[in-house]
Amino acid sequence: MKVLRPTPAHFGIYAFDLDKMVDFYTRVFRLTITDEGIGKNFGNRLVFMSATEDQHHQFVLSAGRSAESPVSTIMQASFIVPDLAELRWNRDEAAALGATQIQPMNHGNAWSVYYFDPEGNRVEVYMDTPYYVNQPYGVPLDLSKSEEELLSETKALVRDDPSFMPLAEWQARFRAKGNGVR
Repeated sequence: MKVLRPTPAHFGIYAFDLDKMVDFYTRVFRLTITDEGIGKNFGNRLVFMSATEDQHHQFVLSAGRSAESPVSTIMQASFIVPDLAELRWNRDEAAALGATQIQPMNHGNAWSVYYFDPEGNRVEVYMDTPYYVNQPYGVPLDLSKSEEELLSETKALVRDDPSFMPLAEWQARFRAKGNGVR
């Protein structure tokens, strides 16, 4: 992994029922458990998971979520998927395992499915589109349509926005900004 500046690399959340949450995330996201044990710093059981051998862990679940704080402080945990079939599969698997408030959204630059995991943490699963448009932007997404229909619909939705451009152009502009590298 080539890193040129501080780069988001992994995240962790506290769980009420660690085993249930490990089951959810290993099944819905097919993450591999890379390590687990009792944390030396704060004594909670930790389970480390990754989707790739390039990173020891991308996601950590920790026991110890306090009953006094039942509302999650996570705005969202986002996972990218490679294609529309995986986006649909993830939506269906998450629902089968207890996810709630499932909401597909078209952001112009991405197609997303939002839901709450079994403990109320908001999750986003998304795939990029070949377009860029200023964010936030979002309209409902009909995942029963074909990929071709969704691409055509997405382009029609955003092509008149003053910020619209092909994703490759936005990426070139990002690189031209110097990426924040010192």
